Amino acid sequence: MHKGNEAVKTLSTILGRRTPDSVAMRLTNFASVDPYHQQRGVKGMSGGYDQVKPIWDEFINNQEELVFESERILAEYQHKTIDEIHPEIVFDLKNLKGEVKERLVKTRVNQSVFRQMILKTYESRCAISGIDLPDLLVAGHIKPWAEDEHNRLNPENGVCLSNLYDRAYEKGLICIDTDYKLLISKRLKAETNKEFFQRFFGDFQHKLIRVPRTYQPRKEFLEYRLERFEH
Repeated sequence: MHKGNEAVKTLSTILGRRTPDSVAMRLTNFASVDPYHQQRGVKGMSGGYDQVKPIWDEFINNQEELVFESERILAEYQHKTIDEIHPEIVFDLKNLKGEVKERLVKTRVNQSVFRQMILKTYESRCAISGIDLPDLLVAGHIKPWAEDEHNRLNPENGVCLSNLYDRAYEKGLICIDTDYKLLISKRLKAETNKEFFQRFFGDFQHKLIRVPRTYQPRKEFLEYRLERFEH
């Protein structure tokens, strides 16, 4: 959130009438009302807290609507459509219209923003294998998208995995415990005599995943998965 941060300078340029210093100050004020950053001791400017607290409260209780709205406004400032700043979302939307298309676009934009957050948090590396090719990485939800609307865009509910491990995680073949160690299911252990098992799974069993410096997976979300996992 420093004025020298390239993302802060880019946002300042997009906004036009804001200096990098003022954008950084505003971001710090928002961070000062975020419980995560409060624990880190982040403090904003005097008077800034009361100014941004109502905005933060509205956002945190309505993330899906307001993340999408912020992306729409960002596109508008750049004289672009939201499709142009998120080209990855429109590959199969050409024949859809009206509310159906609008709802699907909103969902995909939010998922795209979530992916950006998770890849940034994990430095674009798979938490299990260390693979660092973004095209092979997925922002997986710990507590599934369909089962917890409030935490769909919470970076503490995400983990960066390659396609293989994301699929295995979603299918309950692997799990992550509250010590951030990898567990392997009974179903997968039944394949120990096959060549792929040791190479792709056995070598990682009970090993610590790559835990990010910020927004580590929240333990209550990990526990949710563990309760449904066949050890």
